[in-house]
Amino acid sequence: MRKYDVSKQEKQSIDDIVQFWKKENLLDEQKANELMESLDVKSFDWGQLARYAFWIALASLVFAVFSLFTDASFLAFVDTLYEAPNILFCFFFAAVAVLFYTLGLRYKKRYPYKNLSTETMMLIGVFATAACIGFMGKVLDKDTMHYSLLFLLSVAIYGFLAVKLDSKLIWTFMLLALGVWFATETAYHSNWGFKFWGMNYPLRFTIFGTLITALAVWAQPRFAQLQVFQPISYIVGLIYLMVSLWTLSIFGNYADFYEWTTVRQYHMFYWGILSTAVSVFLVVYGLKAKDNVSREVGFVFLVLNIYTRYVEYLWDNINRAVFFLILAVSFWFVGRWAEKLWNKRKDEIAE
Repeated sequence: MRKYDVSKQEKQSIDDIVQFWKKENLLDEQKANELMESLDVKSFDWGQLARYAFWIALASLVFAVFSLFTDASFLAFVDTLYEAPNILFCFFFAAVAVLFYTLGLRYKKRYPYKNLSTETMMLIGVFATAACIGFMGKVLDKDTMHYSLLFLLSVAIYGFLAVKLDSKLIWTFMLLALGVWFATETAYHSNWGFKFWGMNYPLRFTIFGTLITALAVWAQPRFAQLQVFQPISYIVGLIYLMVSLWTLSIFGNYADFYEWTTVRQYHMFYWGILSTAVSVFLVVYGLKAKDNVSREVGFVFLVLNIYTRYVEYLWDNINRAVFFLILAVSFWFVGRWAEKLWNKRKDEIAE
């Protein structure tokens, strides 16, 4: 009998599900045993190796490009192209982008299970698109300094291509480009100052992250073509929100670095409380709603906030060993509470 390879964690999860189905009389004992016997724990995760290999390949490509630009002979060759019109480079990168998007789409249709290879081609297309838009900005330069319109154009292009090519990678870059557009657009309307409507960048992006998260939760599921991208929007929105809140808890709503250095840190204490409270809310909500994303993001930033507040307020006032001992005991109690709930859940399934 052929067996399906799974990891140890996956087999444990499937076993829990099968036990639950047995309890609810959805499976008999014989069928449950047959299902579990059809699984085989894989000795090596080749998929993980493939993922790491592609990441290393992309990183090596980036380093190769940087190394190329430090090579004397290549720089001499670039000097010969200095007089070439920007429109030529614009068309060149547009052609490269179209080429790799086409190759990626064909490869995806022919080999739908080879996601990493497909996404690598899409990634090259994304970078080529960015370069094309950059040179387009030079071609259309009218000394307006309104560069945010170019980022808005990239948002539209990435959004269209993500839906058309069904690419989560391109959708991720669309959300990143949307953040860059938001930053540059608000900076443009504030005469390139650090404050817009009385808000510095961290406070602006706190609102921006909240809007992205809200749209991902309530608006995006209403559109069939965008439902597949909902988890990505949710994760990126939460990261925008929590990174901004954490930064806000350190710098407050100050736009001048010198002014910030003259203010005692306790003046930003309420931002720290807000950041920690949102982290706790995400953890509690994630545990109750079984939302792994909000739970894990909330936990990471809860720990980050605790260490940040320690460095800010207690670094010179409390012994390091005492602080970490208190932290260890606190998280030990949290671990015991979580273990108790986990064991209770397992007992309910086994009954």
